[in-house]
Amino acid sequence: MALWRSTFIVSAMTMLSRVLGLVRDVVLLNVFGAGKDFDTFVVAFRIPNFFRRLFAEGAFSQAFIPVLTEYKTGRAHAEVQILISRVFGCLLTVMTLLTFVAMVLAPAIIYMYAPGFHSDPEKFDLAVSMFRLTIPYLMFMSLTAFASSILNSYGSFASPAFSPVLLNVAMIAGAWWLTPYMAEPIKALGWSVVAAGVLQLAIQIPELWRKNLLIPPKVDFKHEGVERILKLMLPALFGVSVTQINLLLNTIWASFMQDGSVSWLYSAERMTELPLGLIGVAIGTVILPSLSARHAEQDQAKFRSMIDWAAKVIVLVGLPASIALFMLSTPIIQALFQRGEFDLRDTQMTALALQCMSAGVISFMLIKVFAPGFYAQQDTKTPVRVGLMSVAANAILNVVFIGFFKLIDWHAEHMALALASSGSALVNAGLLYFYLHKRNIFRFSSHWKKLGLQYGLANLVMIAALWFGLNWYNGELSQWLRVAEVVGLCVVGIIAYLIGLILTGFRPRDLKH
Repeated sequence: MALWRSTFIVSAMTMLSRVLGLVRDVVLLNVFGAGKDFDTFVVAFRIPNFFRRLFAEGAFSQAFIPVLTEYKTGRAHAEVQILISRVFGCLLTVMTLLTFVAMVLAPAIIYMYAPGFHSDPEKFDLAVSMFRLTIPYLMFMSLTAFASSILNSYGSFASPAFSPVLLNVAMIAGAWWLTPYMAEPIKALGWSVVAAGVLQLAIQIPELWRKNLLIPPKVDFKHEGVERILKLMLPALFGVSVTQINLLLNTIWASFMQDGSVSWLYSAERMTELPLGLIGVAIGTVILPSLSARHAEQDQAKFRSMIDWAAKVIVLVGLPASIALFMLSTPIIQALFQRGEFDLRDTQMTALALQCMSAGVISFMLIKVFAPGFYAQQDTKTPVRVGLMSVAANAILNVVFIGFFKLIDWHAEHMALALASSGSALVNAGLLYFYLHKRNIFRFSSHWKKLGLQYGLANLVMIAALWFGLNWYNGELSQWLRVAEVVGLCVVGIIAYLIGLILTGFRPRDLKH
């Protein structure tokens, strides 16, 4: 029950964050539209976000949590405190230097990240300015990820999961109230991001204090625990952040495409993040400390059953989510974003990207389950090997799909990038499972045949229900009525799916861990 409870807490907080994230995107796209200014913000903000996930939430957390769990399981509390102090000091030093260097090299970074912007000096200069404004967010969020990792290792998931809510609240407030006072309105979002970083760190501090884990930093790169974390972290830098690297490559490609391409891809990506965050990230966050503890205890049977349970939940939710996003792509985008500066063409282009990205949702989710199976055993090399193959697949697929769309003179080349992302995610998840199976860490056993049949039939029932429901959808109504229509379609789909599961004999007890 502990895993279910923790997963529910993280999922509920993530749901709140994602709902507010949708409200945020609706507000931002209504205020700024999907043009040049918003393209520059997306690019500038994506860079600190990329490094945050690369260094902080990504590689750092995956390397730090198993080592901290081992210290917590087998050593005195004083040794745990020393480890936290040394890691804190080293992390603060590295992130401060990285932030400073990034601000100095801002033009070069923007040129590398969005080379297509260089042909428009005004757009390029604004992107550089926005980047310098938002990059301090990286340092605050790295420390936030550090605090969250400690709390998660001690079974506290609520405040770490709640912190992203503050980013959305800050950006909504900035768009509504700060924009009118700015000479360049888009910069209001930059200041909002920095304020959010401070707030996200601040709410972690009281709980760390209560647990006697708020230890002053001390720089010591020679500490045994720090050296182990660094050794694990260096390969994990790549392995855990393959998705982010693929997004980076996509952004580079998109910067050469027509105005709005970056924004269309961003909006579609946000839609896929809802199911990914609710289930994939929630389970990935909860399962890593538990898997690390089982590995420290040498309990291979429980280790394997935890991954099996997580995979069952992922497929149960992820597969219908992927199908629903594909079928309801236009109604969802129309209902949420089509207003103000975001017109019908933006809706159509974003919906096309969402359809292509939806195919990869289930794969992205499974990566969140399969990768911790290696990280918990302090094996970061295997995900790196898989990550390299995935990035190579993404690059190849980008060239193939873009070339194909140019050949047929298709004026929605951003679809190629979305398709390539889905394809590389499939490669990533498939190879991770291959190595889990090969090393007898985890494999789909015989009970998955029955589960596969039950899930498959239930999804067919849902598809039929959504197909029927879409005949009644009217996109010409007011925005709030469109939202109500989409909610109604989602409810119909969920009810049909649950009925399908019940009819096939599926019961909640089948998800016991």
